[in-house]
Amino acid sequence: MAERYFTPDEVAALIPALSGVMEGVMRAHAEATETRARLGAERERIAQAGGGVVDRVAWRAATERMARLTERIQAGLAEITRLGGVPKDPGLGLVDFPCLRQGRVVNLCWRHGERAVRWWHGLDEGYAARKPL
Repeated sequence: MAERYFTPDEVAALIPALSGVMEGVMRAHAEATETRARLGAERERIAQAGGGVVDRVAWRAATERMARLTERIQAGLAEITRLGGVPKDPGLGLVDFPCLRQGRVVNLCWRHGERAVRWWHGLDEGYAARKPL
């Protein structure tokens, strides 16, 4: 059971702060996804060559970048959690907020870029099942 239940107005009051945090999370997530793909492609190239030469400076820089990006993502998600949200998808910028709706616990569903919370879904549902408030 949630520690706190939110109303749409309470979530709306958080949106300015939430938007800034989620924007940073989404940027870091996109960059981390790209960096991870580059590292994976390099790993595959090395494996197909039976081992081989790797630019150690570039490899180290990329892995250190991944570590920094991961820390930024984790810090942003922790801030969203501190605000009372439940981060769902950092790529899409989805955050749920527990809510009591007609005597039932549901999630208010906010996506980065939305100016207000206008959607909800059941606890056993997700973004695809959003319903208008």
